[in-house]
Amino acid sequence: MKAKFDRLTSTCVPLPLENVDTDQIIPARFLKATTREERFFGDNLFRDWRYHPDGSLNKDFVLNDPTYGGQILVAGKNFGSGSSREHAAWAIAGYGFRVVVSSFFADIHKNNELNNFVLPVVVSELFLKELFDSISANPKMEVEVNLPEQTITNKATGKSEHFEINAYKKHCLMNGLDDIDFLVQSKEKIEEYEANGMAHR
Repeated sequence: MKAKFDRLTSTCVPLPLENVDTDQIIPARFLKATTREERFFGDNLFRDWRYHPDGSLNKDFVLNDPTYGGQILVAGKNFGSGSSREHAAWAIAGYGFRVVVSSFFADIHKNNELNNFVLPVVVSELFLKELFDSISANPKMEVEVNLPEQTITNKATGKSEHFEINAYKKHCLMNGLDDIDFLVQSKEKIEEYEANGMAHR
């Protein structure tokens, strides 16, 4: 979903598991889908954890627990490892998450999230632990993510951390642009550069 990202304050969904790979995020059988409809992939996010093999709801899984909700997924270390499937990012975006917080992301998955207007925020392991503790103590606590300032704040403790993001990806997120939109927006500059280049030959 193309949507400008500036600041977001939201409750969180905790997933305190390490090494969550892309096959757990969206099982391989859904990669054959002929649709790119966000709802389809969102509905099947963490499919094998959300449902039992017989198709019944797994009430013990956090996405099925009405205690938790929000647009921020807080996950354990090494999120998005495994295969490079972009469908995993489609599923996260399709479910409605705008931010994923972890202490480490697999590089390809991190870029796939950015390309799908989901902001991956890398925090220290200490900050991540405190976030999990705060959410456990009060599921209604909020986190504020400020993209212009590149800060994330645990509003329960008041503690903040600065996070890194590629300047180009930051620009695209803040303006709701994908790579093609950016090129179209830059068309005049490209043409001007080419014209100047030809003139100097």
